Amino acid sequence: MLNKSIYKYLLDLRENNNRDWFHANKTQYNEAKQDFELFIELSIAQIKQIDPSVTGNIAKDCIFRIFRDVRFSNDKRPYKTNFGAFISRGGRKSKYGGYYIHIEPEQCFLGGGCFMPEPKTLKAIREEIFHHPEEFKSIIEKPEFVSHFPELYGDKLKTAPRGYPKDFEHIQLLNYKHYAVSQFITDDIATSDKFPIAIQESFEALQPLNLFLNDIIENL
Repeated sequence: MLNKSIYKYLLDLRENNNRDWFHANKTQYNEAKQDFELFIELSIAQIKQIDPSVTGNIAKDCIFRIFRDVRFSNDKRPYKTNFGAFISRGGRKSKYGGYYIHIEPEQCFLGGGCFMPEPKTLKAIREEIFHHPEEFKSIIEKPEFVSHFPELYGDKLKTAPRGYPKDFEHIQLLNYKHYAVSQFITDDIATSDKFPIAIQESFEALQPLNLFLNDIIENL
């Protein structure tokens, strides 16, 4: 179960997103971070049973830093107000599809797949779907998948990607910029013993999509 101290810290940080407060409360940050690392270690062990390809991961390789890159942003708040981890072969920087856990008061979600794939990867995914649309549809239209992820995440192209016919029957499947999904999780579930169950059910539904994507990526 997720320790509620993580929520308290993130709520306090949301109200005091500045370096002075952060450093004055470094002990609380370290405690919340350690609690999240423990939760992710347990989650990795859980996900290994669903997808053995994540074997070899440790929490520190999967968890994103709390520090924001503000160099090119108008939003100069120095810290994220969430804890996040991407569990995939190779950890958070992996090119492979994986499983994402996002903890943020009122904005928790589970997700995964390939978010912001490199152009070469995106092209390969589209090419595979173009030649095998029914296989892809059988994954994303499966009732168990749809019950958790009704649609793929993110923006779509307004027209067919370059190199593909506009009259292709399944052109909408090629227009995605990401092949990723997300599922909102309430705070009540995230801070209860129901959360590991939600993770299990959500990521079991997600695994076939990751298998499809990773088979493509392995052959690049």
